[in-house]
Amino acid sequence: MQHFYKLKWFFRSYAIVVLLLFSNTAIYGQNHEISNQWIRPESAEDAALWGIRNGIVFALWPYGIETEKSRYGGGPRGLVRMGFERDGKKYLLNFLAIEPIVKGKIEFSEISPSMVDGKWGKLMWASDEEASTSFSPMANSRGVISRPDPKNPAIEELSVYVFLEKFISGAHPYLRLSIRNDRPEEICVEVFNREDSELMDFCNITATMGNYSRLRQIHLKNKIIDARKLYTDYKGIDFVEKESYAADALIQSKGGDYFAFATTNESLEELMDWPTDSLAERRRSWRYRPSVKLTQYWRKENPNPKNNLHLRVNGRYRYWSGGSRDESLYMEIPGGASFENFELQEKYHQGQKLYYGISKDMPAQILDNFNAKHH
Repeated sequence: MQHFYKLKWFFRSYAIVVLLLFSNTAIYGQNHEISNQWIRPESAEDAALWGIRNGIVFALWPYGIETEKSRYGGGPRGLVRMGFERDGKKYLLNFLAIEPIVKGKIEFSEISPSMVDGKWGKLMWASDEEASTSFSPMANSRGVISRPDPKNPAIEELSVYVFLEKFISGAHPYLRLSIRNDRPEEICVEVFNREDSELMDFCNITATMGNYSRLRQIHLKNKIIDARKLYTDYKGIDFVEKESYAADALIQSKGGDYFAFATTNESLEELMDWPTDSLAERRRSWRYRPSVKLTQYWRKENPNPKNNLHLRVNGRYRYWSGGSRDESLYMEIPGGASFENFELQEKYHQGQKLYYGISKDMPAQILDNFNAKHH
């Protein structure tokens, strides 16, 4: 009989625990519904555009950021379109390109031809899952919302996998892009490779349209590099590149994160001003449209010294014009040369991670805010 009462007590206790667990789960679900700050496709068949209100947004070809649900107006294929949302309006600001290096040879995702039609630009598409899928010109994924910090369930993260065609070199990378609602001005870029990929020396992710924002200043630990001075003798139609900058030249947070900041030297009024000659009218898509000046940056969490982290930049004196050799098609950038590509490079390893940021704050304020939050 004593055993019977013990068993009866056990089942009563078990029932109470189960009831409490289910009650807590219900309360948790009611109090922690997904916030409405996310910008997501309404369905898998919607436009391929994701982001967070008053923060980072990104899109995939054939959709753009400013064109939203309209196709083919958002820029070249083979690039992740990057921008930001402010007070209900979305602005394109830059593109991210994928540049794998195999056996010392580099390929560019926006120029490397597609295996489907032979035209420039690798096809890219999104998925909720890491398992490989096939290309579709739709969103395919609304994006997965998760809560990465168990101690703070109010923090949410939106993530999607981005796949792309295999490169001619045999490189076959793919990305995981994610945004957290406590860091709306940053996107995390993680790089992986398929099993059939050739070994990559590097797989660079580069911000490849700095001329649009006329990014002339790279902020290092002890100095600011000015593109006009760095490329003072260059007036051609090609990219121009000089030295790269080692990790010890970069700005660091108190916790050891490395930052590479890029800013314009112009006022907002100067940025938005535009020449009126006939060539400028044909190149009007290069006119700066956002209503605020923005800092762009890369951030790398404590890198392994063996991976040789460094900052690489190149510049242009004239806006890109599709690869033609006709100089008359290339408009001089108002105000002089600026940085077109800037990136943090390191030796490739599976799951490598870095952050790209867009902020209305200047570098010193971004760093102060980061240090205050993380230490």
